[in-house]
Amino acid sequence: MALGHPIGMSGARIVVTLVHELVRSNTSLGLATLCMGGGNGLSVIVDRRGL
Repeated sequence: MALGHPIGMSGARIVVTLVHELVRSNTSLGLATLCMGGGNGLSVIVDRRGL
C-alpha cells in the first residue's frame, strides 16, 4: 500500500524519515525495518556519529 509515495518507495521513505528524525531529535543511532514478500525482511542501522 502506498501512503503518500509511489509504490516501491517504502524503503527509501522509511530511511529518509529516520534520518530526518535523527537530525530533529539530535540522536546518533536509528533502526529501520521493512517486511518483504515471502517471509523476508530487511533492517538497517543508521549511525550519524561523526557527521
